[in-house]
Amino acid sequence: MGLVFDHTAKGVYPIAATPFHPDGRVDEVSVDRLTDFYLQSGATGLTILGIMGEAPKLDQAESLSIVKQVVQRASSIPVIVGVSSPGFAAMASLAKSSMQAGAAGVMIAPPSNLRTDDQIVTYYRQAVEAIGSDIPFVLQDYPLLLTVVMTPGVIRRIVTDNPSCVMLKHEDWPGLEKISALRQFQADGSMRPISILCGNGGLFLDFETERGSNGAMTGYAFPDMLTEVVNLAASGERDKAHDLFDAHLPLLRYEQQQGVGLAVRKYVLQKRGAIAHDAQRSPGASLSAKAKAEVDYLLGRLARHDARAKF
Repeated sequence: MGLVFDHTAKGVYPIAATPFHPDGRVDEVSVDRLTDFYLQSGATGLTILGIMGEAPKLDQAESLSIVKQVVQRASSIPVIVGVSSPGFAAMASLAKSSMQAGAAGVMIAPPSNLRTDDQIVTYYRQAVEAIGSDIPFVLQDYPLLLTVVMTPGVIRRIVTDNPSCVMLKHEDWPGLEKISALRQFQADGSMRPISILCGNGGLFLDFETERGSNGAMTGYAFPDMLTEVVNLAASGERDKAHDLFDAHLPLLRYEQQQGVGLAVRKYVLQKRGAIAHDAQRSPGASLSAKAKAEVDYLLGRLARHDARAKF
């Protein structure tokens, strides 16, 4: 197993893109470049093979190869591996192999066919039985995409039933009240402490930190901005945190478009020198010349406030 990963985790765990060559091959050189980019951005952890990482487009061997490469390159921070799968056999295989390779934990999203509270709770109990209760895991709550709605009470049941659940990846929308409810459970002693890192591209990070989240776990192409916002919020510099965040909001909003968000992120990551190509493995969306021009315009406007957007 890798570095310690538990309920005290905080900061920014970027959701890593998976770099590809234009012909669809994994770009191993860019895997290292991108990992270095995240480390230089102040990442306190790293999450790979998530939804943004195009994990379903990789075969098992490719997935494990990327895990080994990233874990070796990012040896100073915990690496979390997305192991969500339609079946528990594949999930358990990747989870156990990843931990043997030095990963610190795994992330599990619910399958979209779960509807009742009991179904959701049972699924996570069975998932833990499959991968082993010794593997720390992140509970991914992303109802906008996965269509599985978890109430704060259901999350409390999962956390209570499974001591190996150490973090919630919070991506509900609207979700600020959910964070407050979970922290109230912790305050009144009805739920043990867990780490809460937030997704949704970071679109609500400015207030999520104030509601009790410990940071961000998302793929916005300026993870260094996310790091600064989290640090400023933690040090009580509220206005500075909001000013920096506000400057990035137009690009954050543009990234949130369903279907092309990853294409926008990869385009900006390429412009920032983090990856060699903005290619996605098929099937995947691409940006039109007009869309790229719009992103360039947004970057130019952002550069007036944040020099990292100057190219």
